[in-house]
Amino acid sequence: MRVIVLRLHQDDPKKATGSKLLRLGLAERYRPSRGTSLVVLNPKSKLMLSPRDGLVARGLVAVDASWRRIKEVRWPRGRQRRLPFLVAANPINYGLPERLSTVEALAAALYIMGYRERALRMLEPFKWGPEFIHLNLERLEAYSREDIGEEDVRELDRRFRMELLG
Repeated sequence: MRVIVLRLHQDDPKKATGSKLLRLGLAERYRPSRGTSLVVLNPKSKLMLSPRDGLVARGLVAVDASWRRIKEVRWPRGRQRRLPFLVAANPINYGLPERLSTVEALAAALYIMGYRERALRMLEPFKWGPEFIHLNLERLEAYSREDIGEEDVRELDRRFRMELLG
């Protein structure tokens, strides 16, 4: 599974987790392609990521952009998927639902698609990385069960959302 970052330079590169992943060689820089074998993490997508996406995808793309400028983003081609309900552990958005950093989004997607060890390795360079897994372990385990599809993930998303937000 290729891990790809499209860096939009909308925020401080010292705080941008996508930049750090690129510098460390844990992700590759996005280059436009014609293939549909890429899963693009898009918080506006109607379809949710499920373990089944990992069976057909050859690459995973995250857009490293500022949440304040998310409406300006032109999403790359590929299978547009949004992550199910998760809580951020990064210092900027700690505890906020669905305000994940680029590395959190990529790690969550990898975890859900069955690449758990790779997800954990991706979070290692960030001192708050283990906290992301700790905050979301029950949800990540539920979303990543091999026998569930997109509709099942959608139902779990609703359940976890209600539990936390009421």
